[in-house]
Amino acid sequence: MVLEFEKPLVELEQKIEEMRKMSDSLDISAEINKLEGKINELRKNIFDNLTPWQIVQLARHPERPYSLDYIYLMTENFVELHGDRQFRDDKAVVGGFATIGDYSAMIIGQQKGRDTKSNLYRNFGMMSPDGYRKALRLMKLAEKFDKPVITLLDTPGAFPGIEAEERGQAEAIARNILEMSRLRVPIIVAIIGEGASGGALGIGVGDRVLMLKYCWYSVISPESCSSILWRSWDFKEQAAEALKLTAPDLLKIGIIDRIVDEPFGGAHRNHNEAASILKKALIEEIDLMSKVKKDKLLDNRIKKFQDMGFWKE
Repeated sequence: MVLEFEKPLVELEQKIEEMRKMSDSLDISAEINKLEGKINELRKNIFDNLTPWQIVQLARHPERPYSLDYIYLMTENFVELHGDRQFRDDKAVVGGFATIGDYSAMIIGQQKGRDTKSNLYRNFGMMSPDGYRKALRLMKLAEKFDKPVITLLDTPGAFPGIEAEERGQAEAIARNILEMSRLRVPIIVAIIGEGASGGALGIGVGDRVLMLKYCWYSVISPESCSSILWRSWDFKEQAAEALKLTAPDLLKIGIIDRIVDEPFGGAHRNHNEAASILKKALIEEIDLMSKVKKDKLLDNRIKKFQDMGFWKE
């Protein structure tokens, strides 16, 4: 899939590939180098000036790495754990113990699918109450064994179906927020794609909240905001601008603590590099949090979220 603003880049890249095939019989290395320089300049110009709506599109790119991609690229000895011990195993969330660097950690992530079949299996990354209870069970297990928790956020929102509401969707999210606020181990949150509404916040309370460069995090999606305010999805670009949902905006107002860079052109262009950058950042954060005493850890976490929404004039 090629996004509209990426098309000029893709056209130049295809032209370079054609020229490389010709280079066996012709010496056109100078022309290729010149064109590569032009591509780098164009890419920098495009990605340094992305609109909030274009960032939303990048965050939703179907070739972007998902939670399991990051888990398998960043960690070793991953043992996936299943079920909430009450109803079922929600496939929209994955989690288990893994080794990252020198640390053993519990890693939990929201998981989307790559095609129709896998998206139905993963419920498009939308967690049900069983998923939030499953995530909480794994966090409590991490607390029992004194292991840090890493959560990877990538969801269009919590599952809005009637059956989810019947099984206590709102209560499950609220319970997770409460329990995460007092979990006695470090929690590192990383937004790796979409961070929409309570669907993300249900596993998004952390001592440190990281966000990849081309992601979004908001109480509502631009489309839903547009439909509420303007009775139409046609104003989603204006809604994206007004919501201040990009990483620089959220860092400025203290919603997130750190922006994690992405490979040139976005994480979808190089999964291995994206995972390597995120792994380095996560290890640095665990190093930092592991030095904080338990009581101070909880005090700092609660204060962090209490301070959100207050401004000085």
